Amino acid sequence: MSETSRRPPPLRVGMMGGTFDPVHHGHLRSALEVREALGLATLHMVPAPKPPLRDTPQVSAAQRFALLQAGIGDACGLVADDRELRREGPSYSVDTLAELRQHYGDEVSLVMVIGQDAFLRLANWDRAEQVFGLAHVVVIARPGYPSPWPSALKELVGHREVSSVSELMTRTRGGVLQLELPSRMAISATYIRQRLKEGKSVRYLVPEAVEQAIFSERLYQTGA
Repeated sequence: MSETSRRPPPLRVGMMGGTFDPVHHGHLRSALEVREALGLATLHMVPAPKPPLRDTPQVSAAQRFALLQAGIGDACGLVADDRELRREGPSYSVDTLAELRQHYGDEVSLVMVIGQDAFLRLANWDRAEQVFGLAHVVVIARPGYPSPWPSALKELVGHREVSSVSELMTRTRGGVLQLELPSRMAISATYIRQRLKEGKSVRYLVPEAVEQAIFSERLYQTGA
């Protein structure tokens, strides 16, 4: 047996960014299913302090990170990563990918996992063209969301799209894969925040530990 044939397959690592305002079962179930589908050793869940293309989150970055930690709990392979909260200035995914690439090395298959709504705006991201030199992009289909790509996105992606995980993982970066998850949980943080503002229950929309923390700290509630 040759040395090459005995070499283990490259490590696979993912990054899922977002506001997580607050983290909910849709985020967490999607993270688990993505990790399983892609065979990731680790999926970094990275809250952004203030994403450049999104509204300002309603609670502090530290509070959102604490809720994310509570939500993940002891889930194997999911990691609450606060690197963007410790970074000065605007939060850009390309910088996070560069840090992860430097940490794990060139031989690792690195994947950025984003929702379909974020993917449709990818051409507007800071240094979007550099993303593919650092990682693959895996797009999670969102129930009820339109699928046509803007022309700028089509030009950016070019011929990078592949049709399977196995095809994606023949390289360590540079591919695009659209992935449909089994659960397709249509839960939104906006809906959860509205219910909390109105004093309504969020039971079963968020993990119990997150619900307890929200009410303990009086987050997202009228008069909080």
